[in-house]
Amino acid sequence: MGAFEALTSGLGEQARSFIDPVVKLNKRQALTQGVNLGLIITSALMIWKTLILLTGSESPVVVVLSGSMEPGFYRGDILFLNMGHQPIRAGEIVVFNIDQRDIPIVHRVIKVHERQPGGEVDVLTKGDNNHGDDRTLYARGQLWLNQKHIMGRVVGFLPYVGQVTIIMNDYPYLKYALIGVLALFVIMSKE
Repeated sequence: MGAFEALTSGLGEQARSFIDPVVKLNKRQALTQGVNLGLIITSALMIWKTLILLTGSESPVVVVLSGSMEPGFYRGDILFLNMGHQPIRAGEIVVFNIDQRDIPIVHRVIKVHERQPGGEVDVLTKGDNNHGDDRTLYARGQLWLNQKHIMGRVVGFLPYVGQVTIIMNDYPYLKYALIGVLALFVIMSKE
């Protein structure tokens, strides 16, 4: 009995029918499928970088991770951001990063402090579903957000589509399994 037969002898017929095409690929087909997979990944990265350039935001698409902006945005909503060149004004919804925190926050601007007319502005934010402002979230001693903290303004959203991202982050093995299955599909495709 060969190595492949020994490996697949305990597997069901469905699993064997899934693995057989991968094993039977010749070197040229395997190389072509590897190049196709690389092109797909490169294309996705190019699209992401283009969106960064067009929107002026370091992260043009984010997922809402908490309920602090309900009823406007719910956990799992995907938000589209654009930085723009206009100063930020009270009432706008912004996504910002806090020093020493990895996860961006989506909240509404409630106050704007303009240092000089037409100059940079500092902002104070609050979640629509929160009782107080966000000063307790900011870094110690920080009372306002500066322009460097703002990732972008919310310009659109898709409700609940980001639940997939939340599930993938909550269950990382599921994420790796899905990536593996997608990679196998790309490798096994005949085109």
